Amino acid sequence: MALHAQHQPVLQAAHGGDPAALAQLLAVCQPDIRRYARRHCLISDVDDAVQEVLLLMSRRLSSLKVLAAFSGWLFKVVQRECRRLGRRAFHYDPYDEERAEQWLVSHDDASLRLELAQALESLPRDYLQIVLLRDFEELSIAEIAQALGLTAAATKSRLHRARALAREYLVA
Repeated sequence: MALHAQHQPVLQAAHGGDPAALAQLLAVCQPDIRRYARRHCLISDVDDAVQEVLLLMSRRLSSLKVLAAFSGWLFKVVQRECRRLGRRAFHYDPYDEERAEQWLVSHDDASLRLELAQALESLPRDYLQIVLLRDFEELSIAEIAQALGLTAAATKSRLHRARALAREYLVA
C-alpha cells in the first residue's frame, strides 16, 4: 500500500499528533489493511485483525521514525497481527522464530550445511530449481520468471512455497 501524494500531508499531520488527520488516515488505510488481512488471516480473523491494526496504528504512528517507511511498517503490523490471531486459534505458528533460532544454535556449520543440502534435495524439481536460481545464482524475480516462462507472481509464489517446504524440513 503506497499512499498517494495527496495523502502525504495527512500522514505528516497524523504523525505530528493531529487527531483529525489521524482519523482521516485511518479511513484511507482501512480498505488496504482489510485487503491485506484477507490474504494473510483466517477468514474469521479478518475483522479482528483490521480493528487491532487500526488501534495499533493510531497508538504507534508517532513512534515511526521515517514516514517513507509507513506502508511497509503498516503491512508488517497486519502480518504480525494475522500470525498472532492464527497462533491463538490453532496453538500453532508455522514460522516459529524461536524454534528456528534454537535449531540454528544447536548445530555446527558442517551439520547445518549437510542438513540444508538434504532439505534442498527433498524439494520437488521445480521448487529446487527456483531456490537455486534465486538464492545461489542471485537472479532477480523478473530474470527467473523469464528463464522459466512464468509470471512474476507465479515465480514469487513458487519461491515462497519452496522456502516454506525447506524450512519445514529443517525445523520439523
